[in-house]
Amino acid sequence: MGLLDSVLGSVLGGGQTAQPGQGGGLGGLLAMLLNNPQLLQVAASLLGNDGQHGGLGGLAGRFQQAGLGDVMASWIGTGENQPVSGAQIGEVLGQDTLSGLAQQLGVNESDAAGQLASILPGLIDHLTPGGQAPQGGLGNAGDLLGMLGGLLGGR
Repeated sequence: MGLLDSVLGSVLGGGQTAQPGQGGGLGGLLAMLLNNPQLLQVAASLLGNDGQHGGLGGLAGRFQQAGLGDVMASWIGTGENQPVSGAQIGEVLGQDTLSGLAQQLGVNESDAAGQLASILPGLIDHLTPGGQAPQGGLGNAGDLLGMLGGLLGGR
């Protein structure tokens, strides 16, 4: 988790701004999470090693199965992030998972998918510095919530 703290701290301190079509910079991402704290919990449940979705590796596998492995690879890699649509997020996660996440967010499934499509590219990009996913994953959901919550509290 120390690596994630330092990477996100340096990115946050770097003052990157949101760029259309690239999942946005960390500032825009944090603003979106501030407006919807439940989205922070949902993101942590998707990316945390202890989540039912298998963490970053499990999510990458789902993207691969849906024929969108290159999209996820662009978020992890160092190049430009490929966009993803809410409909594609729905295909990746499946109806049951999306329904549960929408319920957590208090929105319909389409809105939930759209919100995830807005944050996942930038979030995964910032959590995978240098184009590499951490070997041990991104940590458990509690670690991610604490780290991201700390960043939000410092804004």
